[in-house]
Amino acid sequence: MRNHWKRGIRLVSATACALLVLSACGDGGSIDDETKANEEKAAESGDCGEVNMAVNPWVGYEADAYVYGAVAEQEFGCKMNYKDLKEDVSWQGFGTGEVDIVIEDWGHPDLEKKFFADGGDGSATKVGPLGAVGIIGWFVPPWLAEEHPDILDWNNLNKYAKDFATSESGGKGQFLGADPSYVQFDEAIVSNLGLDFKVVFSGSEAASITAFQKAEENHEFLIGYFYEPQWLFADIPLKRVALPEYTDGCQDDPAKVACDYPETELQKVASTAWLDKGGPAVDLLKNMQFTNDDQNVVAKYISEDGMSAEDAAAKWVEDNPDKVEAWLG
Repeated sequence: MRNHWKRGIRLVSATACALLVLSACGDGGSIDDETKANEEKAAESGDCGEVNMAVNPWVGYEADAYVYGAVAEQEFGCKMNYKDLKEDVSWQGFGTGEVDIVIEDWGHPDLEKKFFADGGDGSATKVGPLGAVGIIGWFVPPWLAEEHPDILDWNNLNKYAKDFATSESGGKGQFLGADPSYVQFDEAIVSNLGLDFKVVFSGSEAASITAFQKAEENHEFLIGYFYEPQWLFADIPLKRVALPEYTDGCQDDPAKVACDYPETELQKVASTAWLDKGGPAVDLLKNMQFTNDDQNVVAKYISEDGMSAEDAAAKWVEDNPDKVEAWLG
């Protein structure tokens, strides 16, 4: 796809750069002048350059990031720099130039206030929806919902608290949290709903997945924080526990949260300075649409099939030429 065009861009860019350097040597121009001229010429010709992609710690995000990178490299010759970072650290990189893209944001009002132009330093800008919808909630393995259907109503959880107890929960029922850096209000929800549970964090997405797989296989009691899109649902259809309905403002005070999580239209966020430079990588980010099903396919390649993120992304790109072509405009 368009590789001939990409090579043409590289040739034009390289030739232009060579001419600029020779010209600078002849008239005494500075290295800074040469660099600026080269950058301007590269921008005009559509050369992509380097793209700094934050990779937050869950496999769905990894899927999004590497699919974007596969297309950016293949179509435009971009040099992708992938950086494994927590969410809050990623946003700090917008202002320093260390991060250009956070491709899957689940909603961070605190970070938006700090880094968006409206009230913040303006180093970050919302690019638009990714195409996937995030669903966070409390889930139990399907065997448990089948044998005890009333457990899917939070009002009945204390009835089963002793069955969820573990050596780490101090005599209370254990609620399995995930990575503590994720957006979560589980400790507040437990406290404010008067539930006889203690939140014990698994520490990572992989650990939570393993715990749910084991609980389903061995018919163990388990309740925990989980989310969609996530490839695990294709193998184990986890069942969601109904919490008090989410309403606007019910999560404004983190200490008082006593409601369910909302569905979230996942957003693409980027460095304002990087966006202002323009170019094919920026246009690709704006045009990219990646659904829950798309993400789950790539995430399963990585987590279940043992493929590298690069190979998984390359396979999806090869298998979905029409979708990729729509992103290219």
